[in-house]
Amino acid sequence: MRIEEVKKSQRKKGRFLIRLEDGDILRVTEDELLRFGLRTGLELDGETLEAVRASVKSSSAKAAAANMIGSRALSKRELTRRLILKGNDESDAQAAADWLEDIGAVDDAGYAAALARHYGGKGYGPARVREELRRRGVDRSLWDGALEEMPEAAEILDGLIRKKCRGELSDPKEKKRVSDGLLRRGFAWSDIRAAMGRYTEMMEDGYD
Repeated sequence: MRIEEVKKSQRKKGRFLIRLEDGDILRVTEDELLRFGLRTGLELDGETLEAVRASVKSSSAKAAAANMIGSRALSKRELTRRLILKGNDESDAQAAADWLEDIGAVDDAGYAAALARHYGGKGYGPARVREELRRRGVDRSLWDGALEEMPEAAEILDGLIRKKCRGELSDPKEKKRVSDGLLRRGFAWSDIRAAMGRYTEMMEDGYD
């Protein structure tokens, strides 16, 4: 296959457009240009052309992965899934995610800890955070360490009950309303019950 033209991309720095005699366009990096010796008029045999195409797919997946991570933090599994949904081969997507992990751009432990701090700060409990970590593809081995980054459940619950309680918790309906809301936020019933006990004692002592 003959290369008809080689020119710099006007849109992406460090990219070159290779136009083949069949009209196909390959978007290669400067490294690929030099590594394969690509130039106008070069005849590419089948093996070399396949090697160039494979390299282009790999570098394209890496560029897409870097752009995704640059926009927002993602777990390695989330990143891999998104790359595949964008049309990248699973092997190229996994290799791109591995590459970003190797250079420290993807850090699942740090990502998990940041999620736990974020949701804990918004008043959510451990169960809700675990569900969020699962949904985002964070490995279970990292969950316990991440949950240690959260404020204590008692601290969060005390603040939430003071904010949400509209009356005496001796009223069964009010108690159920508050407790149901806290359960939905991911707190354990034992922690909710203890927090309600502290709130009731505080009210009895004349504090608000």
